[in-house]
Amino acid sequence: MPTPAETTVTPALRWRITGTLFAVQSLFGGAMIATFIVTSIVAARLSGLESLAGLPATLVLGGRALIGYPVGWIMDHYGRRPGFVLGYLLAVIGAIWCALAIGQFSFWQFCLGAALMGMGRGISEQTRYAAAEIYAPAQRARVIGLLVWAGTIGSVGGPLLVGPTSRMAEQFGFDAQSGPFWATAVVAAVAMLLTFIFLRPDPLHISRQLGYDAQQGEADGSARPLREIFAGAPLRLAVAALVIGQLVMTLIMVITPLHMAHHQHNLEAISWVLMGHTLGMFGLAPVTGWLIDRVGRLSMIMAGGLILAVSSLMAPLATGVLFLSVALFLLGLGWNFTFIAGSSLMSSSLAPTERGRVQGFSESLVALASGAGSLGTGAAFAYGGMVLVGAIGLACSLAFMAGALWAAQGRKLATVESA
Repeated sequence: MPTPAETTVTPALRWRITGTLFAVQSLFGGAMIATFIVTSIVAARLSGLESLAGLPATLVLGGRALIGYPVGWIMDHYGRRPGFVLGYLLAVIGAIWCALAIGQFSFWQFCLGAALMGMGRGISEQTRYAAAEIYAPAQRARVIGLLVWAGTIGSVGGPLLVGPTSRMAEQFGFDAQSGPFWATAVVAAVAMLLTFIFLRPDPLHISRQLGYDAQQGEADGSARPLREIFAGAPLRLAVAALVIGQLVMTLIMVITPLHMAHHQHNLEAISWVLMGHTLGMFGLAPVTGWLIDRVGRLSMIMAGGLILAVSSLMAPLATGVLFLSVALFLLGLGWNFTFIAGSSLMSSSLAPTERGRVQGFSESLVALASGAGSLGTGAAFAYGGMVLVGAIGLACSLAFMAGALWAAQGRKLATVESA
């Protein structure tokens, strides 16, 4: 029997909110990918040093890590909609700042704009949680999978924006390389407007009204202290799944183009391999959500860890395009399993008044893991080649699986699957 709250939260309302979040995530994700394609080129040009080409991208990750907990606090106290509006506003300011910095030939101003854009991206990444919390726990994995699938649209559409926006920027008298950043400012402004208009009622208020997760919090409805929240095995497993999946994926993915270049592969071959990786990450996300709801989050987290381990073994041994494509597809699929299952487990382990802070904090950890993978893989490759990179990925995957198995022992298994 549906509760009185469920009768007022209609399917049409759920689909409007989910559709709004899907649309803004698709648009904004594509625009951010367009800027990512030119960021290192712009950085090397503005700084005059190729050694600084990766600094703005690192600052994007730094912005994501820095904003996670503060915006989570805002979302817990004032709602999800104000938090997302703030995120897209920061992205608008950051993108305009970057575009103007290119025109002024200022590397450090460009870096500041990149950090602001990273903050906007870090906030936007939490759309999957906002969509999930307006559904019953048994449906959340499928909704999260749908929001992750929005990344497919961005990964395809983003690169297509670079050429037209560069030419358009020149027509208006701006530097051609500023075009993707002007486009991102416009797209982020549209996303902000759509969020402000259509994300009503606020997902936080809907979640409180439905009361699916009230038992997670205190009896009076207040949020638990972070120490108490992180004492639960389900939440620790969820965070580990998100962080380790991101770390292993970034570690191997970032260095694969260089690994292929050492084996005399051209850019077209590298593009095919990375396309397979993107398909593994995003293409099957709705199916992953359905599988999680069918077989359980713990099973899918374990499957994700196993697939990451297999990919870590395959990548150093692969030299041909087909074998590398399979290895990178599996790498993306392992990330997909751990990311969606971990997100679903986290969403169901928290009360509505706790989600913003904890999910924001976990997004900061994911950004830091991505940064560690990006920065560490170059040093590992220089010292021990792809074999050492794969060995690190394998060790992280196996350690994660051992921890997940420990969490599955005794009563912990019941708490993980019932969270």
